Amino acid sequence: MSDTRQHLHELIDRLPPTRLTAVAALLEAILDPVSHAVANAPVDDEPVTGEDRRRFREGQAWFAQRGGKGIPMEDVLADFGLKAEDLPFDK
Repeated sequence: MSDTRQHLHELIDRLPPTRLTAVAALLEAILDPVSHAVANAPVDDEPVTGEDRRRFREGQAWFAQRGGKGIPMEDVLADFGLKAEDLPFDK
């Protein structure tokens, strides 16, 4: 075991039980920052309007007319003169 890892184990072993929860939360946030951010995000309390509901229903109808299928990404990209390989995906 590395010296740093061993040192961390020793520090954790010295912590009182009441502090272990905080350390666990910190380590979880470091290991999975997206889940931590989502779990701690404020509640979306913006009201849903009649316009929101109407547009949602229109979207559902649009998908229903197309058998539940959307527009293929290749078609969307082609509208802009692009191909999938033109996009800067991290590899």
